[in-house]
Amino acid sequence: MKQMDHLSRSQFLSVTGRGLAIGAMSSALASCAKQVAQPVTAQTQPTPSGPVPKLPPVSPPATVPSDPARPIVLEQIEAKTEQEKPPTPTPLPPDQRVGFAVVGLGHLTLDEILPALSMSKKSKLVALVSGSPEKMKKVAEQYGVRKEYCYSYADYDKLRDNKDVQVIYIVLPNGMHAEYTIRGAQAGKHILCEKPMANSLAECQAMIDACKQANVKLMIAYRIQYEPHNRKVREMVQTNQFGKVKSIIANNGQNSDNPKHWRFNKALAGGGSLPDVGLYCLNTIRFVLAEEPTEVSAFIHSTPGDPRFTEVEEQVNWLMKFPSGVQASCATSYGHHDDKSYRVLADTGWIKMDPAFPYQGLKLMTSQAQGKQNLITEHDMGQKNHFMSEMDHFSTCVTGNKTPFTPGEEGLQDQRIMDAIYQSAREGKPVKLAKIDKKDAFRGTPPADE
Repeated sequence: MKQMDHLSRSQFLSVTGRGLAIGAMSSALASCAKQVAQPVTAQTQPTPSGPVPKLPPVSPPATVPSDPARPIVLEQIEAKTEQEKPPTPTPLPPDQRVGFAVVGLGHLTLDEILPALSMSKKSKLVALVSGSPEKMKKVAEQYGVRKEYCYSYADYDKLRDNKDVQVIYIVLPNGMHAEYTIRGAQAGKHILCEKPMANSLAECQAMIDACKQANVKLMIAYRIQYEPHNRKVREMVQTNQFGKVKSIIANNGQNSDNPKHWRFNKALAGGGSLPDVGLYCLNTIRFVLAEEPTEVSAFIHSTPGDPRFTEVEEQVNWLMKFPSGVQASCATSYGHHDDKSYRVLADTGWIKMDPAFPYQGLKLMTSQAQGKQNLITEHDMGQKNHFMSEMDHFSTCVTGNKTPFTPGEEGLQDQRIMDAIYQSAREGKPVKLAKIDKKDAFRGTPPADE
């Protein structure tokens, strides 16, 4: 048996299977030979004479068309009383996935987006655009991007001639979003743009117009709207699971450093903590409620003498009023310890996301009265890569010719509200916004929940 010690389970089964098969065949041949050698006795029935009757033709087994989107069904292992497991992953074959060109090789791209593309089921990395040839060469080697599919910013418009690229994902400083979206659209490519959409209403509108004129799709990368825990909060609110929502308290702040970073440059960032991290509070609340605010009141503070805040704000606190009567109190900062959370307060319970906005590790808890006690429940929705989810949604929209759930109009609306927040802080009084009665007024096709 020592010769067998190194064999794997599959190898062992293969070897023994062949042995059993050969043994069975040898026995069968010996049996046939024995039967032929036996003499014909009087009891042996002669073969009937005459024409041999024709048998009906045997139809070949029916073949089922291959469907890459259909999960492979495996044998059951655990008892049916145990927690049901999700279906097996169903990635599309590589040649059927939508090709992405990623523009900008900073922290977000290298830490999150490129690894997410490696895990995606409907999207794939095809090309890179960067102003650093040395860094791009190394990244291309790491992710298997062809040398001729690596572009400088000066060569960006040459993406027009690359038929393998269908989507351009823009991961640049905010102040560059409009230019590269418009140029990408003119090159005939669909655009996925990081948030915030741009630095002004005029830029946002120009991006929408350029994509419409070029007949390409535009999606803003609001990853939280594709994340399962936050989507569950939305479902709870929309189905009144905890009664009528009265108020929402939200905060997204961090202690950002390095005054030389582009986020502290107003021309590149458009603002400080509000458009960068405060936007999560604003956009997520709109998403959860599926309605738009009608009024905002805001205050801004920056620590005097802090070199980080010579051009952009440090801290913003604001209040939003909604047609349903919900009031949302929000805060964001570049100057306090990391905190990313929100709580929905309803008349028969509350919903808490803490943390709510990081890339992983999100937690959802609810409280509701049950008899003489408050029942606290933690909801585990599983962890999904946010970037993979949003990119695969966009790929589905591209191949299926659908409007993305978070199109350019969604980013434009956020910009309107942020402008009103800045205006309120400057003028020291509330600012009214146009009343919008329609729910989910700026959203497109909802993502498919797996």
